[in-house]
Amino acid sequence: MAQELTAGMLLSGYARGIFPMAQSRDDPELFWFEPRARGILPLDGFHVSRSLARTIRRGGFEIRIGTAFRAVVEACAARKETWINGPLFTLYDALFAMGHAHSLEVWRGEALVGGVFGVTLGGAFFGESMFSRVPDASKVALTYTVDRLRQSGFVLFDTQYLTSHLASLGGIEIPRLEYRRRLAAALSLSADFTAAPVPDAQSVLQRMTQTS
Repeated sequence: MAQELTAGMLLSGYARGIFPMAQSRDDPELFWFEPRARGILPLDGFHVSRSLARTIRRGGFEIRIGTAFRAVVEACAARKETWINGPLFTLYDALFAMGHAHSLEVWRGEALVGGVFGVTLGGAFFGESMFSRVPDASKVALTYTVDRLRQSGFVLFDTQYLTSHLASLGGIEIPRLEYRRRLAAALSLSADFTAAPVPDAQSVLQRMTQTS
């Protein structure tokens, strides 16, 4: 990508169905991607297993929204190999300041133990990455994220690619053209990731287990 990417250009890319990634954390260059098979997490098909429900009910977690965005991105990048480089850190910070990037954080006491971050545009949530420092914390984060998206008017949770972890929670792959159709429908809507209050575990599980 020869031209320096701006936050506005990044949003335009998402609206076209493409997203940027780096080859590694030390590579300053970014490349656009548009997979033939796109990973999504259907909001009405998220699977909450019995063990995950027990973890949510008994885990002693506190869910916060947007209180440690940069820390979540840094935690997602803190692995042996990552596609999040310096320019992307800067871009995500800019999108967060603009209200187009958000984090859902899982806390245990004052320790940040898991989380998800993503970009929002219309009724679409583009999930970028997640992390877990204790067992199942990323699954807890995804459960609360899906519930929040459903309660806030979102219709598309784009995961970019499908992993075995996401598939176990109900993630699927759809063809590129079908993804573009769903994206266009989502972009015509208005949704607010931060509008709803953080629900208690019982309320989340009651709603989520009705569709899983």
